[in-house]
Amino acid sequence: MRIWRIIGRFVLLMAIQLLVLNHVYLGGYVMPMLYVLFVLMLPTDMGCIPMLLTAFGTGFLVDVMNNMLGFHALACTLLAMMRILFADRILTRGEPVTIEVPSIYTVTPQYFISYLMLMLGMFYLVFFTVELFGFRSFGGVVLATVASTVVTTLMAVLYQYIFLRKETV
Repeated sequence: MRIWRIIGRFVLLMAIQLLVLNHVYLGGYVMPMLYVLFVLMLPTDMGCIPMLLTAFGTGFLVDVMNNMLGFHALACTLLAMMRILFADRILTRGEPVTIEVPSIYTVTPQYFISYLMLMLGMFYLVFFTVELFGFRSFGGVVLATVASTVVTTLMAVLYQYIFLRKETV
């Protein structure tokens, strides 16, 4: 049953991303990428290699659908690596991880929002830096990273309240 929830979440987030959010650019600096929530909500007991491969595949699919050069695949893979290294410290503040899927319902909301903001910030920093091929416009990278992180975090929390139920996470 758990695998069907994961697949359903993947399909829903990819549909939202590819059909709606890929056409949203707010002020030239905000690029909401809600599909990243799929990687951030993968089960905590998933092994490192499957998580990295899943994240790479997710980013690669978005790259293919957007005719991009691997920016999403790189940023998603690094996001998965950061999640493997830091998620338990952020979500549980160093206590043993007993949650199955990180969400607003399974973790204290302020810890989950901190987790989202930190992980999305790292994702966007990598994405925008690679997209601009370096730090030519460092101010633009920082502005786009902060603005996109805030907007995507708000959208991710809203997504969880709309599409997730407390007992089915």
